Amino acid sequence: MRRHFALLLLALASIPAWAGAQREEALAANVASAMSRSIADINAPRLVFDNQQEGQAWLAEMSQRLAKRIPDQWMRERLLTTIHYEASRAGLDPQLVLGLIQVESGFKKYAISPVGARGLMQVMPFWVRSIGTREHNLFDLTMNLRYGCTILRHYLDIERGNLFRALGRYNGSLGRAEYPNLVVGAWQANWQWMPPASLRRTAGH
Repeated sequence: MRRHFALLLLALASIPAWAGAQREEALAANVASAMSRSIADINAPRLVFDNQQEGQAWLAEMSQRLAKRIPDQWMRERLLTTIHYEASRAGLDPQLVLGLIQVESGFKKYAISPVGARGLMQVMPFWVRSIGTREHNLFDLTMNLRYGCTILRHYLDIERGNLFRALGRYNGSLGRAEYPNLVVGAWQANWQWMPPASLRRTAGH
């Protein structure tokens, strides 16, 4: 299974930006309002761990895994901290979001898909019109992650927690297996993480 995922991920190497087929759909007024509030509520990113040592262990491990893609340590740690914060506040697994970003943009901040999806999480510009303001820049690291995590949370809510269908909606390929399999494959092969045993024992006490 791992080899199968590895082959799928290798096929992505020549694709600058996978995504961009998210479909614009009418939002109920209460849904649009809630999403808008989520987008507008900008706070300074931080690691969301109960145990500070666990957070630092996560950051160090994820930074090492990301080093070949983003050589600058400060940029890696800033990106990872923001991913962890935005994913956590949206009720998403940060490791899943890392897998999605790998598939969507290959961690290229300025990636643009053939149909205009932008940035790390390949957000379609129509979302700015639907739930944001004209000043929102989808190439801004924090703004892009804020939009992407809010949108994926929205799709998960629509699909009552069904990740396969939510990922299909995110990519605009609802009902097809290729894209969800790629994201889950990237997540499982490259970004799964467990706290070191010493930290788990400390937390147990």
